[in-house]
Amino acid sequence: MSSGPYAALDPCVHCGFCLPACPTYLVTADEGHSPRGRIVLMRALERGEMSGHDAALVEYLDACLGCRGCEPVCPSGVGYGRGLEAAREQLLSQRGLSPLARSVLGVFRYRALWRSVFALARGLRATRLPSLLSGPGRMRFGMGMLAASAEMRERVEWSARQRGSGTAGHELGSRDDLAADQTRRPAAPPTVALFRGCVMDLLFSHVHAATRRTLEVNGYRVLDLPDQMCCGALHEHAGDRESARALASANVEALAGRADFVVVNSAGCGALLKDYGHLVGTPESSTLAASVRDVSELLAEKGPRPGAPLDIDVAYDAPCHLQHAQRVHEAPLAMLRAIPALRLQLLPGSDRCCGSAGIYSVLRPRMARKVLESKIADVEAASPRPDLVVTGNPGCIMQIGAGLRAAKLPVRVAHPVELLDLSYQNAGFYEVKGE
Repeated sequence: MSSGPYAALDPCVHCGFCLPACPTYLVTADEGHSPRGRIVLMRALERGEMSGHDAALVEYLDACLGCRGCEPVCPSGVGYGRGLEAAREQLLSQRGLSPLARSVLGVFRYRALWRSVFALARGLRATRLPSLLSGPGRMRFGMGMLAASAEMRERVEWSARQRGSGTAGHELGSRDDLAADQTRRPAAPPTVALFRGCVMDLLFSHVHAATRRTLEVNGYRVLDLPDQMCCGALHEHAGDRESARALASANVEALAGRADFVVVNSAGCGALLKDYGHLVGTPESSTLAASVRDVSELLAEKGPRPGAPLDIDVAYDAPCHLQHAQRVHEAPLAMLRAIPALRLQLLPGSDRCCGSAGIYSVLRPRMARKVLESKIADVEAASPRPDLVVTGNPGCIMQIGAGLRAAKLPVRVAHPVELLDLSYQNAGFYEVKGE
């Protein structure tokens, strides 16, 4: 039996239930690309039988998406994610990071750097060139990812008008109704600190705005607190726990004790914030972690309040770090079901990884695209084919969005809270100003 970080792997009996749940095994049929095979390699690394300089070991462990899809199907309760963290930290100590990984993670380590990079990316997106240049090649796929990060409000409104639903003129409730609701609220509504993150803060500021508005309609008071950093998830996934811990500590300092809840609208960020107690190891970090909620959790707790109809077909795709790491399944569906007339479906494989996995799609684009292929095929084969795929993680939005563009499918991707926000706007609950 192991002690320390590898102990989470002890329950594994090599039964193989994890194999059909592993995206990389499904596309390679290679035992080394399965959780069971990787656990054997982790054990060899732990015991010193193999080192971080062994090319085969590095290839197999680096190729893991870290989606943790194997954990819910494991009858023995193996903590695969904890074991992978330990293995990647050990690999980093023995061989370091690749130059590309070091460069990418270096940007996310410092606020000034990632703000500059994503401000430039947002400026490029505004030219519409990424949308025009998107396609199947590596560079064109990258352009498709950037194009997919744009706000989806106009496309959804156009789709509703094409059906003649009259959505834009429908009011389920008026501003007077909303004012009356607010007078019935408690004198001190629950306070929520919005976690801004890095990618979300610059490329998905429209999702932050939608999060704020929908939460306020449902009785929360949203706070915008300064001095926040990148969550550290990308560093933690790469084994750079020192950098992840430093970023997490800064966020604990900025957020702990400031609100009843910390709301996150990025599944990857939310999973790590909920694990800050383990990562940082202080009472303050544990208290903060216990207060973290995905936006769908807070909205589902309040109902949420129904909005105006949106007459569109929507497929929900569950982000890995929301369903597998945070174990949040029903809340996003409850949020979407608060929208009248919305036709919601779950496609085959909606619970499987899209291949984004933080910076994985940058470091291993070929494997990431292979993993994505089945998801795009499911969208193409769906009947009815959805107008939108919705998913609650920025990397997933960009990866799936680029894949759909590369396949020339007339389907776009959005964050689920964007749809509820549009429903509320059309219901007359608030006016939306340009972001």
